[in-house]
Amino acid sequence: MTQYFLTVPHDSAEEPTMASMQEFDPADLAAVIAAVDEFNTALKDSGAFVFAGGLYPPSTAKTVDPSAGAPRVLDEPFVEASQYVGGFWVIEATDEAAAVEWATKASLALQGRIEVRALQEAPDA
Repeated sequence: MTQYFLTVPHDSAEEPTMASMQEFDPADLAAVIAAVDEFNTALKDSGAFVFAGGLYPPSTAKTVDPSAGAPRVLDEPFVEASQYVGGFWVIEATDEAAAVEWATKASLALQGRIEVRALQEAPDA
């Protein structure tokens, strides 16, 4: 089966974090958390779940850049963008249509956009 990367985009201007999520209406936040938990359970029960995680915002990023010879550690993301990946799932699916079906369920749970991309297969040796 192919692995797919389902990403959760966020707007860079907002940089939502677990702390800032506490500013949401408690009932709305509880509903989203419950919906995501239900989605994660369905992924796991189906055998499609590989792993998932949330990412800190780009303002916390370090970029290691060896282009000037010796690697330099920069206190910045590797690219400035109006949006960034705030979280993700890696799933296994039989095909792109099945991955999009899972992404649709994730989108409904989060009430937001989800991007679907297949992970590249290892080249034959």
